[in-house]
Amino acid sequence: MKKNSNFSVTSRECRGNHEKMIRKFIKKTKKHRIIEQVKDRQRYKKPSVAKKEKHQRAERQRTRDEQKRRRAKERRNRRN
Repeated sequence: MKKNSNFSVTSRECRGNHEKMIRKFIKKTKKHRIIEQVKDRQRYKKPSVAKKEKHQRAERQRTRDEQKRRRAKERRNRRN
């Protein structure tokens, strides 16, 4: 499955601040995992290892999402 990684950062988006443009571009590349894909493709990885890493990434993301939901729920409860 190939993702479309055609994205850009405009000067208008960052109000002409070049440093902010660079930071925003780096964030977008991390979000789309472009650099990780390049590093992964440099060396062969057994399918079982790739599958295991994928499951570990998904599990980490699930725990992070769950923590976010809990924190949001706690914040809502504090306000009441």
